[in-house]
Amino acid sequence: MRKMILLLILFFTQQLIAQTKLEGVVRDHKNNPLPGANLTIKDAYDGGTTDSLGKFSFTTFEKGEQMLLVSAVGFKEWEQKVLLSGQPLNFTIALKEDFNEMTAVVITAGAFEASDKKRTTVLSSIDIVTTASANADITGAIKTLPGAQQVGESEGLFVRGGTAAETKTFIDGTLVNNFFYSSVPNIAQRGRFSPFIFKGTIFSAGGYSALYGQALSSALILESIDLPERSSASLGVSPLGISGGYQSLSKNKNASWGFNYGYTHLGLTFKIIKQLPDYFVMPAFHTGDANFRMRTSTSGMLKYYGYFSQNKVGVRNPSIDTLGYKDAFRLENFNIYHNLSYRENLGNLWKLQLGASYSNNKDNIDGSLQDQFNREVNLSGLEFKNFDLVSRGHYVNSKIVFERRLRGLSALRFGSEMNYSNDKLNFTLYDGQQFQQHVKENIVSGFAEADVYVTNDLAAKIGGRMERSRLLDQYNFAPRLSLAYKLGKQSQASLAYGTFYQNPERRYLPSINPLDFQKATHYIAQYQKVSQLVTFRAEAFYKVYDNLIKTQIQNNTEAAATNNGSGYAKGFELFWRDKKSFKNFDYWISYSYLDTKRDFLNYPTEIEPSFASKHTANLVLKKFVTALKTQFNANYTYATGRPYYNIRFDQAASKYQIVDQGRTIDFNSLSFSVNYLPNVFKQGANKFTVFVFSITNVLGSRQVYGYNYSINGARKEAIVPPSRTFIYLGAFFSFGVDRTQDVINSNL
Repeated sequence: MRKMILLLILFFTQQLIAQTKLEGVVRDHKNNPLPGANLTIKDAYDGGTTDSLGKFSFTTFEKGEQMLLVSAVGFKEWEQKVLLSGQPLNFTIALKEDFNEMTAVVITAGAFEASDKKRTTVLSSIDIVTTASANADITGAIKTLPGAQQVGESEGLFVRGGTAAETKTFIDGTLVNNFFYSSVPNIAQRGRFSPFIFKGTIFSAGGYSALYGQALSSALILESIDLPERSSASLGVSPLGISGGYQSLSKNKNASWGFNYGYTHLGLTFKIIKQLPDYFVMPAFHTGDANFRMRTSTSGMLKYYGYFSQNKVGVRNPSIDTLGYKDAFRLENFNIYHNLSYRENLGNLWKLQLGASYSNNKDNIDGSLQDQFNREVNLSGLEFKNFDLVSRGHYVNSKIVFERRLRGLSALRFGSEMNYSNDKLNFTLYDGQQFQQHVKENIVSGFAEADVYVTNDLAAKIGGRMERSRLLDQYNFAPRLSLAYKLGKQSQASLAYGTFYQNPERRYLPSINPLDFQKATHYIAQYQKVSQLVTFRAEAFYKVYDNLIKTQIQNNTEAAATNNGSGYAKGFELFWRDKKSFKNFDYWISYSYLDTKRDFLNYPTEIEPSFASKHTANLVLKKFVTALKTQFNANYTYATGRPYYNIRFDQAASKYQIVDQGRTIDFNSLSFSVNYLPNVFKQGANKFTVFVFSITNVLGSRQVYGYNYSINGARKEAIVPPSRTFIYLGAFFSFGVDRTQDVINSNL
């Protein structure tokens, strides 16, 4: 024990000796002290903030030649190489004013944006992967923002009273189909893509740009990274599996290529952490991606990203319809995705952006009713549980956008988009009967949008989008309008209005009735105050739904869809983020109030949808302890109970009726994670190791997402998570470049 204590004392003494102190003053272009400026060592957690006199002082354990970055709202970023050797360094830094985007009002109503171009940064890639409850899933972190609902039994983003299908995801401007892994009954699936392939994230809870469409409620817009800083390799090992990758940067730093591969098998983890379902096929995933990026000119960039995944899973649950039997579900999925984008400046005033994507998704699904010996059986009245479903989908999306810079910051954007899909389903019943569906769709769109800056304090975004659906044989026109007024140096108010259209989901097509676009009209009012370290946003919204899909019984047995549905959603949201009050401490708080009702699908009247909570709140905490090279993260989520219904068709009355209803218990979850960076390799070796530990729902709180009902309605069972808590432990290695922020956190 004495030896261990002496070793610990020696370790921390060496760490203290190895640190370098940086201090000085930051001034503005008029030589006035600049408070609130942010100083960081590039690719490290070390940094500080200037006080009211513009002075700063912080220490770092980094060594050798590093880059010191200084930034402040309204000023151009400053950078300088520094040599860290343990000797104190003193600086006098003058920042130049940025007269463009940083000083002008920004039109943001409805959107949370994180990028290297806007001052309204809310969540970066590191924020996403260090959010304890997210488990490195993009949408898991987005759920901590106001507007998103806590739905745990199904994948996707449920936003402001909208279903998951009403939120669409775009990468480099083009639509992504099958962004999530294929559905498993009552078990939510995560997104397919790593947060660290993206440099920018825009989450729009409403009122998004006319450049995007086919989403009634929300848009998640992702922009992939350009060139890496240098060549590197990575390796990850955990009880879940193994991963590795390589990224090569050309000598002239104008091009790069790379690839990654990962294998995940949850068998060992599920033996340790018991699951409620019986996994007769343990979840297993093969994933891989490849990229190529090339700078075609000083302003041009060509990027390619390709991805594939192959996974399988099989689950059994006790059948709610007949005691002593089991419902079995087996899925095999193969998915590929390709994205090619190109951007270029056409002279001083014009910009061009091209994008195209292709994806292919294949699902093989087997459903069966099994006896106690796990043998498939046919019981009278339950034969439908034995089936095979083969689903194939091909999806192509392409877009061209021209931008013409006008006077000052004003700009005009216009272009066209094509969205093609080809879905084939082959459904085989227990008796061998086959039913086939083949649905093709081609949506062609045109759009135009203008940013009009009357002054730096007053701006408007005016746009419109027109779409034609070949399948529906219908046109639509969607106007969009946003206004923003600057109230002070760091605050502004915004208003937004927009009409949004979306095709019916594939599962309701084809229909024996002619269908039209579904429609939502958004009204948004926002106030925000944003500084370098503090963000406050308050937003109120009102949304009206028209032409929603209604399902009905025709000819006693035939289900049909119409556009007779409607609904509304209204509420307000608050967001507060603070990096200033406590040293090396970051936290944010979000709150959403939602009042919504819908008359859609088989709802007998306008009622509160089963995926909506009236009150949702999140508290996210992040603390980095420099001396320990360790970051501690925590996240607490609370949501009031959601309504549930047993809706059945009354043959005598020839209509749907609610025969049972209620509200689930409130949702509570506390999650925790730790990232530790030990100095395993020699200094300057460009190698390091990271250990990651995370646990979700630390307190084991009981969570109920809703209820399943038996066919005859006599029994109901709570829908709950497969396990109350989940624990993860892994080690990750990087070679060739200090990828602390990338590799550590992308594997949380």
